[in-house]
Amino acid sequence: MILTETPVVTAGLEAAVRAPSPHNSQPWLFELGPDVIDVVLDEDRVLEVCDPDRREARLSCGAAVLNLELAIAVAGRSCDVELLPRKDRPELLARVVIGSRHRATAAEQRLAASIRARYSNRRPFASTPVPAGFRHAVRQAAREEGAKLILLDEVGLLEAVAGLIRRADHVQMLDEGFQAELRAWTKENGSRDGVPAYAGGPRPSCGLLPVRHYGMSEQSREFERDPVVAVLTTPTDGPLAQIRAGRAMQRALLTATSLGLSASFYSQPMEIPSAHAVLRSLLGDNENPQAVFRLGYGFPGSTTPRRPVDAVIRTRPGEDPR
Repeated sequence: MILTETPVVTAGLEAAVRAPSPHNSQPWLFELGPDVIDVVLDEDRVLEVCDPDRREARLSCGAAVLNLELAIAVAGRSCDVELLPRKDRPELLARVVIGSRHRATAAEQRLAASIRARYSNRRPFASTPVPAGFRHAVRQAAREEGAKLILLDEVGLLEAVAGLIRRADHVQMLDEGFQAELRAWTKENGSRDGVPAYAGGPRPSCGLLPVRHYGMSEQSREFERDPVVAVLTTPTDGPLAQIRAGRAMQRALLTATSLGLSASFYSQPMEIPSAHAVLRSLLGDNENPQAVFRLGYGFPGSTTPRRPVDAVIRTRPGEDPR
């Protein structure tokens, strides 16, 4: 029997599956043993067209690891997290070992409480400015995980990156393979994965940047003309950096949620190799961009569905050679 009967493990897994993922593909599996949870990349759920190098999938799993860690802390236990614990098994992204009793900090409680409230808000945001203190708090959250969050309007790069996002979006609109993959993950209400129509948002009629549209609706709305756009970067790249970036991304998003802010992604320049190279050049070649998203005050929306915990767990392999 798979060991999910303990309240700590159950709480951790229910939080882990609330992590964001491209097209809500949920590319994770959790292998369970006594006081051990292994986080595994589910290759069957990788988006082969827009994420062939698995970057976004690893970010998603890194976000799931942070959710798992926070929920375990709030449930009253410590944990040790090891990233990429086995060189001979690259799909095993993290090992979480549940430890002794733990009193959750105020910060852990605040972020854990935001896990269920966080969702990608693809609707227009209000024109209310994001206060300087909130901007600092979100930047600091990314810094705690070893990443940097660059707010483009503060460094004079918003127009340049906006043009890059628009061009990448246009390339994807003309790519039949990308459009087929997008349609495949645009789901009817009642599905436990993908993006349902109610969460897809309207088509942007105008505004600085194109928010990715899901579904067949042609409804259009005016989006904000002065969005707060953030680029999450790391000092290195590769699988380990991408998992860490996922943790940083999620800590930043949960911090934003706790402050009453909404967020959604501009994934287009991360999914077109030439656009990603240009973005890296714009930011300075020492910065490795991992995710692009907007922040602001969103009108109420809905969380997207998740697969039940039973669908994403399995027992750990019997042997554990290091």
